[in-house]
Amino acid sequence: MLHRKTALITGSTSGIGLGIARQLAKQNANIILSGFGSKADIAKAIEQVNGQGSGKVIYSDANMLSPAEIAQMINLAEAEFGMVDILVNNAGIQHVVPIEQFEPQKWDDIIAINLSSAFHTIRLCLPKMRQNGWGRIINVASVHGLVASVNKSAYVAAKHGLVGLTKTVALETAEANITANAICPGFTLTPLIQQQIDDKAKILGSQEAAIEQLLGEKQPSKSFVQVEQLGDLAVFLCSVAASQMTGVSLPLDGGWTAQ
Repeated sequence: MLHRKTALITGSTSGIGLGIARQLAKQNANIILSGFGSKADIAKAIEQVNGQGSGKVIYSDANMLSPAEIAQMINLAEAEFGMVDILVNNAGIQHVVPIEQFEPQKWDDIIAINLSSAFHTIRLCLPKMRQNGWGRIINVASVHGLVASVNKSAYVAAKHGLVGLTKTVALETAEANITANAICPGFTLTPLIQQQIDDKAKILGSQEAAIEQLLGEKQPSKSFVQVEQLGDLAVFLCSVAASQMTGVSLPLDGGWTAQ
């Protein structure tokens, strides 16, 4: 379906981003992976995506805190493939602490990586999308782009901002055959969530008890969202069937936001 299309997925060396990259690769898209990790982790991520389809896979180590490195990443993508047709903004970090204890540098980093990096990738990719008359922008927000939780002030603020950015970009590109949508996952077993489970397990005594409490607090299905499900949703947003779907925020959250 996506033969000769090129997808850039930020934060894609693990977790949700890697799951989305795999599913897009199965549709024969070229893939640019981006994110941090050891050489072994990055090689493993490339291996998981490479060979899923007929497209090519390359990697960028751009730091999402740096607008200059983000620009270099886009330049790399354009030099290799001509343009970015599908942009998936997934890079994110988390810090859980009451707001009066929040370190200003932590706040700035979370806003920069979770929100500002998406601004930079979008502004840099849009000109060629407009020139080509086709583009798909998918911002991985979170249920926290729609509702709040305690002790996550920067993350919630950034994800709410990402939902707002998505709507604005959708309106600005509505006549250009470019769509912009947000995916809002509930609890998905990623490194970010595993850290929360580990912290709870230290208090509760086991991983099982920690998982039960974590899901029981928020997610009525009491099951984790699977990264493959998020990847399949991203594939749908790139399809002809979704060509009139723009500016929407799609929860995949086991009923979290229905409460």
